[in-house]
Amino acid sequence: MATSNWPAIGHASHRWVHRDPMASHRARIRNTGDFAATVVPRISALTPDLPHDVLASAHDATAAMVAFDRESGGLASLPFAAVLLRGESATSSQIENLTVRARKLSLAAVGARIGGNAELVARNVKAMRAAIAAASHLDSDAVRTMHRVLTEGVQDDAGEYRTEWVWIGGESPVTATYVAPEHVHVPGAVDDLIDFLSRRDLDPTVQAAIAHAQFETIHPFTDGNGRTGRAIVSSLLRARGTVQNITVPVSSGLLHDIDDYIAALNDYRAGHPAAIVECFAAAVLSSLANADQLIDDIRAFQKRVLDSRRRVTAPLRAVADLCCSEPALTAGMVENLAGISKATAYRTVDALTDAGLLRQEPSIKVRGQKVWVVPAVVKALDDFAERAGRRTFGS
Repeated sequence: MATSNWPAIGHASHRWVHRDPMASHRARIRNTGDFAATVVPRISALTPDLPHDVLASAHDATAAMVAFDRESGGLASLPFAAVLLRGESATSSQIENLTVRARKLSLAAVGARIGGNAELVARNVKAMRAAIAAASHLDSDAVRTMHRVLTEGVQDDAGEYRTEWVWIGGESPVTATYVAPEHVHVPGAVDDLIDFLSRRDLDPTVQAAIAHAQFETIHPFTDGNGRTGRAIVSSLLRARGTVQNITVPVSSGLLHDIDDYIAALNDYRAGHPAAIVECFAAAVLSSLANADQLIDDIRAFQKRVLDSRRRVTAPLRAVADLCCSEPALTAGMVENLAGISKATAYRTVDALTDAGLLRQEPSIKVRGQKVWVVPAVVKALDDFAERAGRRTFGS
């Protein structure tokens, strides 16, 4: 495929009449008129002509992901994959201002009725799992499935491409800062993006960055585009074989400098893809450093659990692994530990509760079952989010 300068988005003029019955007369006048909707160029056969230093940064980021995944995969006794996926899910949601403490997120993830942002963010954990499952068949159906898992019960059109105008900023397309393409062009634009995602001649970091920017430019859904787009990145990295064991929490790197991320998206739309590639490469390296610290924290907790008894038994190790991967656990999860009797599993959990390593939630039940939280793992996840740059916690 020949190298090509990257095309800027085009624009098409449309007319909008503001009919919001709650708007004032002045607002209706201000928001009525012509507006420019985005026309998305096809990119499936294009290759970005990137500066050597940007391409080198992308190669470094890809190599770092491969090395990190290899190291994590060799530590089979530590369930890093689940906790890193949870960290990525949470920080991806934080970019959309959906913030929640890890305790509430963990409780919502096991089915507790928590309300607020917790249940919305918990959906992102499921969407990330759907993204990983779709890695071997990343197509339009897989993209819609990720969105459906993310928004079902929250949006009436969960998992369906939009059939209306969407825009960013302003009260209408007339006063918006960005107007996405007309909905009739969405299926074709997504199909072109799927073809781009199927290529294997691009550096994975370059491919992920551009695919993400193109997806956000298409904005195929009425809501949930950002979180779906970042889930696609995880699916692509798995499909490319860049990672096989873990989820790279790229969102924690992007969260560190949201302004830079948004500026890079705008540069991409102007025909300059180098900025988004550079942004992603930096986000990968930053997120891996953050993930290293998270893994160290989880490793330290696991050691505390194993050191809490004079003899490390199979039941103790099984419960320790469960605690490390699931910061909230139900009685049913304890009972389902493979190869361990129900009585032994509960004795182990009770001993860890007495030692202060687990804490039962007396006021919370899930399907009538007891629930415990793992304070050290919850704190490790909150610390992970803080290092990523989250400014405030939600309820």
